[in-house]
Amino acid sequence: MKGLGALICGVDEAGRGPLAGPVFAAAVILDPARPIPGLADSKALSAPRREALVAEITLHATAWSVASASVEEIDALNILQASLLAMRRAVEELAVVPAEVWVDGLHCPRLAVPVRSVVRGDATLDGIAAASILAKVARDAEMRALHEIHPRYGFDQHKGYPTVAHLEALRTHGACAAHRRSFGPVRLLIAARA
Repeated sequence: MKGLGALICGVDEAGRGPLAGPVFAAAVILDPARPIPGLADSKALSAPRREALVAEITLHATAWSVASASVEEIDALNILQASLLAMRRAVEELAVVPAEVWVDGLHCPRLAVPVRSVVRGDATLDGIAAASILAKVARDAEMRALHEIHPRYGFDQHKGYPTVAHLEALRTHGACAAHRRSFGPVRLLIAARA
């Protein structure tokens, strides 16, 4: 992996695919003078390793921020636009204005600073990898909190993704306030129960 230059901000999101919960995004400006070993795409790391890296990122980064878009915003806008909204919020909440923003994937939020998309950026650029880790850990924590409110769905285990267990819980209990009503499996279940 390679680093980004001073005041280049890496951005990534977590939670586009699940049927429940907010989508999260993080923005990170790493300090080139304080490299963080072991940064990688969050999906390639164990949960304990991600937690350890969050401590390093939040301690050593020049600036970092995590933001989200709610289930209601996802349903109103669509998941892509809600993801871009969360990304924009994360960048705008940084304590330092970046010179440029590099975003994982194909789509970029509208920002007041130059922005570029980087396909597979979370696997190739440290700043984007750091953002992917912060976003994933923050979203996982939110899904554990939602599990405390709605324990019948197992959000602490599958984090809202459409696993067999989650789909079975949806069929048994119906949708709860945390579910994305615009997503096919949830929408179809609600229609079938109406």
